[in-house]
Amino acid sequence: MYAWWSGTIQEFRSATAVDILGQLSTRLIETHTVNHAEQILAWHEQIDILKYAFGAPDVAGRLLLEYPLLRLGRRIDSILVTSAAVFVLEFKMRGSLSDADRRQVEDYALDLQDFHSGSRDQPIIPILIASGAPLKTIDWPLLWHGVSPHVFTANKLTLGDLVARIHREASTSQRSIIPDNWETAPYCPVPTIVDAARLLYSRHAITELRSARADVVNLSRTQEAIATAIAEAKQHRQNVVLFITGIPGAGKTLCGLDAVFSSEDPIAFLTGNFPLIFVMRAALERDARRQGRSMRVAKQETESAIQPLMGFLKDNLQREAAPHERVIVFDEAQRAWDAAFGARKFGHPQSEAAMFLDIMQRHAGWSVIVALVGHGQEINTGEAGLAAWGEALAERPVWQILAPRAVLTAHDPRQRLSGISADRLKITDDFHLNVAVRSIKSDIGNAWVEAVLSGDQSWASELAANAIELPFLLTRSLTDMRRYLRSITRGERRAGLVCSAGARRLRAEGIDPNFAHMDADTVANWFLNSWPDVRASDALETPATQFACQGLELDYVGLCWGNDLIRGTEAWICRSFVGNKWQNRRSEAEIAYRINTYRVLLTRARYKTVIWVPTGDMEDVTRYPADFENIASFLLECGVPVLTEADLLPQCVGVPAILL
Repeated sequence: MYAWWSGTIQEFRSATAVDILGQLSTRLIETHTVNHAEQILAWHEQIDILKYAFGAPDVAGRLLLEYPLLRLGRRIDSILVTSAAVFVLEFKMRGSLSDADRRQVEDYALDLQDFHSGSRDQPIIPILIASGAPLKTIDWPLLWHGVSPHVFTANKLTLGDLVARIHREASTSQRSIIPDNWETAPYCPVPTIVDAARLLYSRHAITELRSARADVVNLSRTQEAIATAIAEAKQHRQNVVLFITGIPGAGKTLCGLDAVFSSEDPIAFLTGNFPLIFVMRAALERDARRQGRSMRVAKQETESAIQPLMGFLKDNLQREAAPHERVIVFDEAQRAWDAAFGARKFGHPQSEAAMFLDIMQRHAGWSVIVALVGHGQEINTGEAGLAAWGEALAERPVWQILAPRAVLTAHDPRQRLSGISADRLKITDDFHLNVAVRSIKSDIGNAWVEAVLSGDQSWASELAANAIELPFLLTRSLTDMRRYLRSITRGERRAGLVCSAGARRLRAEGIDPNFAHMDADTVANWFLNSWPDVRASDALETPATQFACQGLELDYVGLCWGNDLIRGTEAWICRSFVGNKWQNRRSEAEIAYRINTYRVLLTRARYKTVIWVPTGDMEDVTRYPADFENIASFLLECGVPVLTEADLLPQCVGVPAILL
C-alpha cells in the first residue's frame, strides 16, 4: 500500500507545505468523512516539525506521510526509511504522552515487522513526537532484529538530532535498506475477525483489504467467486446454496463478512455464535462512538448486518412471507441442528438446514444461502453436520448447489454432502480455503494440532522437527505462563487464557471454567478492553471457554489443559466431572466433541500458544499427578518445546550492543 505523500528528504525540503497539504487533502476527501479542517490543521503542524527536524542534510532517506495500515484500519503519520533503519513517527500534539500512545506507535512498528516484507529483520524505531517530550538517554542495545524494545520520544527541537544519532549508530550494521525498494515491497496484513469487520463496515476499505491479502491467493479468489455466484443467481433467478469449506483460521468468516458488507442487496450474516455477535457489534458501535456517528443508526446497521441465527429462524417461522434478506451467510453450517432438536425447540420436526431452505425458498425469483463450513469444530450434541444439508437438499430439487470437492470426500459421514444428483451440484475448488491466515508466523500449527489430537505422535514429532518454529510451548507452571505472556505481548497485541468448560477441577488451581459466554458485556469487555481493566483478557485472570472463543482469536494464548481430556496408553480419554468424581465417556460422539473442544482451544492464537499442564495433587483423587504427567509426556513426545527461563527474559533479539 502506498503512502498519501512520498518523496526523498531532499524532495520534502524542496516542496512547499501548500503542495504537500494539497496532495494529502485530496486523498482525505476521496476516502474519509472525518473533520477535514481539524486534520489539515494537524498536518500543518506536523509538516512544520518535519521541515525543522530535517532541514539540515544530516540524514538521507525517503519520507512517507500517512501510510495506511489496513489490519488496524489506521494510518501512520510518517515513516522515514533510511539505509540503516525504519523510523515510525507518530505525532501527539499535546504536552504529555500516555501509555496508550506508546502502545499505539509500538503496535504500528510491530505491524510493519509482521506484514511488510521490506521491514523484516530490519531495525524499526517507534518515535512519539509531542511538544513537551524530552530526549532521554537510552541504556540498552540500539541494534536488534525487528522493533526497538523502547519507544523513543522527541519534540520539534530534538527529533532531528535523535534520528541522526540512531541512523549513525545503526549504520555500523552489515544490513542495508534501499528506501525506494522498501516503499514498493509487499504489505500483506492479516486482520483479526474484529479488525476485518471494522474495515469492511467502513466500506471504503474492501478493495484495499482484498488486494492486501494477495499473498493468500485463494482467499481473494473465494471472495470473488462468492460475489460472482450471488450475481449469477440474481441474473438467472435461481435458488442457490454455496458451501464454503476451509481449515481453522483460513478466512471463512472473513469471506462471509465481505459478502455482507459489499453487497447492494439485502443480506445478513447469521451465526449461532453469540460471543462473535457480541464482540463484532460492540466493536463497530464503539468505532461509531469514537467517530461521532449516531449510535442509534450504528446499532441498527450492525444489528441488521450481524444477526443471531436462532432469532432469524424464530422470527421467520412465525410468518409466511419471505424474509427481508435475499442472501444469508450461515456461519458454521456444519453445526446445524438435527430434526430431533427442531421438534423440541420449535415444534417443527425438521432439521435446521431444512427450515432455512424452506424460509429462503419463499422468495419469488431468487435467493442465496452462503454456508460456511468448518470441519472438526463441532462442540455440542445434536449438531447434524453436512449430512442433514444433503438430506434436506435432496428433498428440495429447486435448489442448485455450488461446493468444493471437500464436501464429498470428508472422512466423517456426518460431514459429507451426499444424495445430491450430479445435475444440481457444481464442484468448484474456489470455495475451499486451505491456507491458514490466522497463524502469522507458522503454517504448521493446524497440522500439528490434528496430529496431536488424533494421537499420531510420530507425525506430530516429525512436523515439529521440520518446522522453522512450532507456535506452541509447554510449561507446568501457571506463574511462568503468565510471566511469558506478559513479556511477549507488546503494543496493542492481546493475550488471554482459555480452557475447556469441562475442565472443572482447574478450580483448585484458581482457574474457573465458568466463563459467562452468553453475557454480551462480559464477552465484549474480555475481547476488546485492555489492561489495567481487570475484565480484559490481558489481565490473564478469567479464562474464556470454547463457547466464548470459537470464531474469534487472540495474538497469544495461554491454554490451561484440564484433566477432562487425559492421555491413556494408546488414545485420548474423555471424562466428565459428575458430583465429586470423574466419569469416562465412551460414546464416540462425546469423545469427538471433547477432542474438538481442544482443537478449538489450540487454534485460537495468531502468534503462539503456551500450554500449561498442571502438576496435580497426590492428596486430591480428582487431580492425580499421573494423569497430568501423561498429558505432558505425550505433548513432549509430539515435539512441543518447553518454556524455559531464557524465554522469560525481555523479548528482544539482540545483536552487538550499541548504546546511546
